[in-house]
Amino acid sequence: MKHHTLLIALLTVLALGSGIGLVYTQHRNRQLFMQWQKVQAERDQIASDWELLRLEQSTLVTNIAIQDTARTRLNMLNPDPGAVLYITP
Repeated sequence: MKHHTLLIALLTVLALGSGIGLVYTQHRNRQLFMQWQKVQAERDQIASDWELLRLEQSTLVTNIAIQDTARTRLNMLNPDPGAVLYITP
């Protein structure tokens, strides 16, 4: 009889431990899944920002953008056609 009581107590402890382990594993899975979703959202935002930066860079290197920057920021102007000296070979 004592042997049966000990076996039942051991099985009860194992069942409770298994249940607690299951609850902990599910909780940890949820935490990791939420973290994974946040990282994916951050990755998508970074990819979007990267595309916007590439688009901005491509517009900044056009001739019109360079001319506009030269005129507004550097106060450069087109030379007077009469003041241009042409050198021929």
